[in-house]
Amino acid sequence: MDQKKAIGLLSIPVLVAALGYFVDIYDLLLFGMIRKSSLQSLGLTGDEAVKVGLDVMSYQMYGLLIGGIIWGVMGDKKGRLSVLFGSIVLYSMANIFNGLVQTVAQYHICRFIAGVGLAGELGAGITLVSELISKEKRGIATSLVAGIGLTGAVVAYFISQAFDWRVCYYIGGGLGLLLLLLRVSVFESGMYQRLRSSNVQKGNFFLFFTNGKRFKKYLLAILIGLPTWYVIGILIQVSDKFGKEFGIKEAIVPGKAVMFAYIAISIADMLIGLVSHWLKSRKKALYIFYAITIAGIVIYFQQYNGTAGNMYLICALLGFGTGFWALFVTMAAEHFGTNMRATAATTVPNMVRGSLPIMIILFKSLQPRFSFIQAAEITGFIVMIVSTVSVLMTEETFGKDLNFIEE
Repeated sequence: MDQKKAIGLLSIPVLVAALGYFVDIYDLLLFGMIRKSSLQSLGLTGDEAVKVGLDVMSYQMYGLLIGGIIWGVMGDKKGRLSVLFGSIVLYSMANIFNGLVQTVAQYHICRFIAGVGLAGELGAGITLVSELISKEKRGIATSLVAGIGLTGAVVAYFISQAFDWRVCYYIGGGLGLLLLLLRVSVFESGMYQRLRSSNVQKGNFFLFFTNGKRFKKYLLAILIGLPTWYVIGILIQVSDKFGKEFGIKEAIVPGKAVMFAYIAISIADMLIGLVSHWLKSRKKALYIFYAITIAGIVIYFQQYNGTAGNMYLICALLGFGTGFWALFVTMAAEHFGTNMRATAATTVPNMVRGSLPIMIILFKSLQPRFSFIQAAEITGFIVMIVSTVSVLMTEETFGKDLNFIEE
């Protein structure tokens, strides 16, 4: 029987990819939830803690950026499974060591290494699932991976409330190592297996830049994902600071804001696969969720003298709007041939994550001339314009046959 036809939506590869992304999201967002407590234990408070927190987050994103290239190339050269095993070992060990840090410099190093490891999970999982599932159900399957995986944020929040921040990191590392046992039962993509024995050039990252049409596809694939990390990395992760600026009397708990956002993201990421399937279009589904994101951003900046409860609800709305992560990574995988697919699907989301420091730099550079809130508004306006134009320019990939290679 054809391997591709034998794989169902709730098959072991889909479920293991989903659980891998679950652990990935737990570790990726944990810092945002324990930022205050962990930095306070290292002697940092107030604005200094906010500044250092953004710096630590940037180090993690730099790791994701570099790791995306490393794991993406490995996924095409050595196979999708090599990434699923190697990445989880690296970020699990990094998180265990993160629980032992005593200085900010050590924190930077651990989050950077963890970022490198975390970079491989989603791209390799989406690539493997995309190649195993029929093209008609591909979008639904990848949405299931993301939807189930994103609930890791909810678990991270409750763990962060129940345990000391160091223990939270130990738990994250332990979950990753346990997942290795499940990975043993996963098999390689038949599409990739057929390619493995050929002389076709595989996993050459520079191929994205040697052809104008291919470079355009790659750049647009990255730019359409920018709103996700503007919303999560700035508006939600620093929601406590925004709450003070808006005059909200109750203290905003960033971890709680992240939890509400990711509950909504999880629901939206599963829903958008169905919407795309119903509309027979990736782009039309993106337009709908972009519109929700823009509405959420506008409402977010109207919270003067609001309440903590409203802030959490608005964060949930923003999360729902940006619940297109699985769709945009699937589009990245669909754009490129089998010999470059893992590189594309792994580097694209990590380029987006790695763009957060650039957005933070823009945000900070605007603050001497504008208020904290105005700087965030301008940053968001630029991000949404760039991303919307990118969707308009990108090609439709719904139902595309993935059995092709890049020359």
